[in-house]
Amino acid sequence: MTLRELQPGQIGKVVAINAEGAFKRRIMDMGITTGVTVKLIRIAPLGDPIEVTLRGYQLSLRKDEAASIQVE
Repeated sequence: MTLRELQPGQIGKVVAINAEGAFKRRIMDMGITTGVTVKLIRIAPLGDPIEVTLRGYQLSLRKDEAASIQVE
């Protein structure tokens, strides 16, 4: 399951990041690494951006970024 497939209010643990190069670096610079717990706050009406809470911070992700983050 990917982060994009979660519903608002659900919590997921990051298992893998399926991206390469600068795209993966951007995700990891936000603090999203394997083993981190992420809570989905809300999804914008058109699906972009997706807001999550991570380690006490609220982040906005693009839907393509969220689709590359595997959670369980």
